[in-house]
Amino acid sequence: MAIAKLKLFNISSSNKNIDPILARFVELDYIHPIPASDIVDTVHGLQSYSTHNPCNIILKEILDIEKENQITIPEKEVCSLDYSLENMEEYIHTNHEEIKQLVNHKKDTEELIRKYQDALTQVNNIENLNISLDDLFSCEYISARVGRMPLDSIEKLNFYNAKPFIFQSFHVEKGYAWCIYLTTNDNEREIDNIFSSLFFNRIHIPEFVHGTPQSAQSTLRMEIEVAEQSLSEIEEDIKRIIEENMQQFIEMKSKLTFLNKLYEAKKYVVGLGSKININGFVESRNVERLEENFKDMEGVEIEVRPPDYDKRLTPPTKLKNNWFTEPFGMFVEMYGVPSYHDMDPTPIVAITYSLLFGIMFGDLGQGLLLVLLSFLLFKFKGMRLGAIGMRIGIASAFFGFLYGSVFGNEEILIPVFQNVFGLVDKPIHVMDSNFTMTLLIATVGLGSIFILTAMVLNIITSLKRKHYAEVFFSHNGLSGLIFYGFVLTAIALSFTTNINVLQPIFVVLFAVLPILIIMFKEPLERLIHGHKMFPTGFGGFITEAFFEVFEVVLSYITNTMSFLRVGGFVLSHAGMMLVVFTLMEMMNSIVGQSLTFILGNLFVMGLEGLIVGIQVLRLEFYEMFSRYFEGNGIPFKYNVN
Repeated sequence: MAIAKLKLFNISSSNKNIDPILARFVELDYIHPIPASDIVDTVHGLQSYSTHNPCNIILKEILDIEKENQITIPEKEVCSLDYSLENMEEYIHTNHEEIKQLVNHKKDTEELIRKYQDALTQVNNIENLNISLDDLFSCEYISARVGRMPLDSIEKLNFYNAKPFIFQSFHVEKGYAWCIYLTTNDNEREIDNIFSSLFFNRIHIPEFVHGTPQSAQSTLRMEIEVAEQSLSEIEEDIKRIIEENMQQFIEMKSKLTFLNKLYEAKKYVVGLGSKININGFVESRNVERLEENFKDMEGVEIEVRPPDYDKRLTPPTKLKNNWFTEPFGMFVEMYGVPSYHDMDPTPIVAITYSLLFGIMFGDLGQGLLLVLLSFLLFKFKGMRLGAIGMRIGIASAFFGFLYGSVFGNEEILIPVFQNVFGLVDKPIHVMDSNFTMTLLIATVGLGSIFILTAMVLNIITSLKRKHYAEVFFSHNGLSGLIFYGFVLTAIALSFTTNINVLQPIFVVLFAVLPILIIMFKEPLERLIHGHKMFPTGFGGFITEAFFEVFEVVLSYITNTMSFLRVGGFVLSHAGMMLVVFTLMEMMNSIVGQSLTFILGNLFVMGLEGLIVGIQVLRLEFYEMFSRYFEGNGIPFKYNVN
């Protein structure tokens, strides 16, 4: 449960070997490469091999062929680096253009068939009119329009009853009414505008359609049949071209994908005259694996050094945790990644988050159900949150057992405690009013322990960073620890014993002196570094410092009281389940009671589980992380692209 130990590696060779080296380099999935730009800019004479990648455009055209024709061109292993981008580009472009012409022709034919089918539908609609289409659409004084419009638009026609038009609806299909309207030529534009505003979709009867509706139907069916035959031939041509060129497409896609990686990987290559260097970080346990990968390549040297060897490069951070704590790394990454030499807070988060969530969401039945649902999400959806849910669900079940709560029932476990454990009653009575104050004081005490722990962690990490001013003078360092610990000790002793530690000497040593040190932190830090203590004058400093230290003292109080929400949610959870059982008693049937019980538990789990999860995360970030964790590290990246 720590940060993985790394090594800095350097791969060097002649620039003639750049392609063979990169061919193996791009397959390494356990390294963190360093961009050449991080090194080239610091030394005169070095160069970067990063260039324009010509593979992107060609590869995109292959992907367009896949997308446009809804096919998948598989890839295979690349055995040779011999290639000609010009030939591949010409071959792919030529075939793509031929396929595109056929695809466009196919779309036009499909659109034509659709128009013919719509026209046929409309001709079928006016079949009973027993009038020639030529007479209907070539009247001297009357204009006719056939088409379809949304059903809700038909009701709006009532607003235009005074307008000069005749409307007839034929039949309804998929939310549309197939219809016809007629108007005079003088009012044609006005009526067309009205129907257009009502989303009337006009269907044009093709010019080659003449005669009676029966004759028009025969003509349209014949044209649809011809168009469908043409569409089938086009589809066969597309299929034939793709099948004839599939092997070449597979070969070229595989090679272009691989070459694309090579061109992208060139941004990690540093040129030193006729030599090239590739730098990066690798886990210590994978060093031999890296060396073995290039062992058979002549002229390739690999040097492995400590991670801090090159001061220009900042080692990345790779979190390494056990099966229980690993999923909680998601929460740490949300805040930031620790620096390589810092402490990994994931184990602390795993313990404290599970503990706080379990206390706030304590219910044996709901906790076990949360474990089951989280397992299904993790198993079938691969959600990291599901892995976290299993762990906090176990914590919820544990505290729910202590509370004696099973799906909100506070009495069901009492016989278990009496007969199995020999207790008179369950250990914790959440709903007992006499227990409320004890619960709230206990949660504040638990929060105080967490804050003290965060201060100790800050002292440890600051010592590792050699930030000695932070260690001794900070409100989260030794001075803050002494002051906060003394105040807590004084309060605890005053309530539990007759010991009074608020004696003048103790107050001066453990309260006044630490506060003064915190107040003068910046001047003392300047003094350590040999600078002037009050560069802007003592008067201005003391005024500003007074308000800052007042804010620090206030923050101790508010941060501690913030943990009252833990006890509040314990009571809230029990109260919400009490409401569920009250609603169950109002039901007169077993079915109603069962349904209320199930839906009530699911509602409480969903609502309160989400709120509690967010609140615990807030406590982690604001009350603990802010004291000891900076999160300014660089995450370890496993790929080179």
